[in-house]
Amino acid sequence: MIQTSPLLGNKNFLYATEFFSGMSIMAVELGAARLLAPYFSSSQIVWTIIIGTIMISLALGNVWGGRRADSDKNPAKLYRRLIFAALWIGAIPVLGKYLILAIAGALIVAVDTNLLIWSAFLSCMIIFVPPLFILGTVTPSLVKFATDNLEHNGRIVGNLNAFNTIGSIIGTFLPTFVTIPAVGTAITFLIFSGVLLLIGIIYFVSIGAKKIFCSIAVIIFVTCAIFGNASNFAFWEKNLLCEDESIYNYLQVRENPCQIIFSTNVLFGVQSIKVKDGGLTGFYYDYALAAPILTGGKKILILGMGTGTFAEQCRKYFPESKITGVEIDEKITALARKYFSLPEDVEVVTYDGRAFLQADKNIYDVILVDAFQDISPPFQMSSTEFFSLVKNHLTERGIMVVNMNMRASGAGNINEYLTDTIGQIFPAVKIIDASNVTNRVLFAASDEKIFEPLKSRAEKIPDKKLSELMIYTAENWSKPALGENILTDDRAPVEMLSMRALDNIIQRHLSYYKEIYRREGLDGVLKNF
Repeated sequence: MIQTSPLLGNKNFLYATEFFSGMSIMAVELGAARLLAPYFSSSQIVWTIIIGTIMISLALGNVWGGRRADSDKNPAKLYRRLIFAALWIGAIPVLGKYLILAIAGALIVAVDTNLLIWSAFLSCMIIFVPPLFILGTVTPSLVKFATDNLEHNGRIVGNLNAFNTIGSIIGTFLPTFVTIPAVGTAITFLIFSGVLLLIGIIYFVSIGAKKIFCSIAVIIFVTCAIFGNASNFAFWEKNLLCEDESIYNYLQVRENPCQIIFSTNVLFGVQSIKVKDGGLTGFYYDYALAAPILTGGKKILILGMGTGTFAEQCRKYFPESKITGVEIDEKITALARKYFSLPEDVEVVTYDGRAFLQADKNIYDVILVDAFQDISPPFQMSSTEFFSLVKNHLTERGIMVVNMNMRASGAGNINEYLTDTIGQIFPAVKIIDASNVTNRVLFAASDEKIFEPLKSRAEKIPDKKLSELMIYTAENWSKPALGENILTDDRAPVEMLSMRALDNIIQRHLSYYKEIYRREGLDGVLKNF
């Protein structure tokens, strides 16, 4: 015999169920992006995987839920499924990061190309498909339970869809602007898990059933809340100074005996670095100092300020320079002041780099373009239109410096596209590969003669290490051969190009261990790691 809850009599509880289900779907989708981003980036590719996977889950849930509603009209089964979905979502902060690393580790030996894409796809399938499939069953089930005659069927379906849509809208804005910045991704999952769990428990309390089931569910949820209430994505790191989230990024500051390091990714990438003894960093920032040496560096603009490594170096070697940084994420600027000793007299504007240039009327001697969205430059800061804007903000003998973060081989790589695009705008281009890292540094100016004095000026620099590096740069930078791989505002597939470049780098580093695995198995890998 089917027990019917008095809550279903006026349909308001059914509408509330639809509302909170729609809200939770969007919150989980946004949470999925934040959970995957530190490991696989938040590029358009990853977002496509998330949206596509979730839409498939919901579609299958709609189909299955409709069939179940026709064959079994017991509302208790829907609310039991809701509790299962709630507990699954609540377990994501506890188990999600371990599953992601396990999936990536398994695919390392199984996949030779597109490792990050496959890892992101399988992670999304395993972690998010089950609860979203269940949430996809809600609407067809509620239509069946709420419809008592055909005369008002259209009105009821419309009302359910309206409540679902309103809930989805709130579930879109609430995590992005409130819960994730305020309490983090982990607690955001737990909040919406708790809401779904409460809906299910209220139903069973109203019919006086499933008391043991509900009690166990509450215990599981509380356990997840205790062990999963922190977004410690890099759980293996022992020297973290800070792990935080902003509207735009996962943020991590860690240190070793010689350096303080800032990263927006867990598995790869260093966004900024501070050397504790105040010397050269060994990264691309050192090579970029060639630009202020050649121009005098009276006015320097940094698009993509990060934690201010380049600004700090410019302040050290060019103390009279006026430095302006543009950084879209104000939390990064706060970390720069707190952990990286960014001087207070260095102005940092919280803004998008291109939007800043469009509003700015100043002219600069040096403009460093170092803006990234995870592993790729923003498409709007990679096009001919953008680099034309940069050129218009340089003095006659000014130099633009571009950090290209993943040195790649083969035709059609991201660096080749950027170089060809910049070569369309600037008559003089030089490139040099930074030693011991994967960065390539590009210098662009209006005349080739602007680059000629570097060696003679480098020889006069009092700082021996800087002098030697600048002499090395003058002797080893080269004029690239330009092609026709041009990026424009209309066509700039930077995410795909960057993902391909990163995949190539990863495969080169893993090829040694893959060969050992093929010969000696896992034991051989562990012995040689």
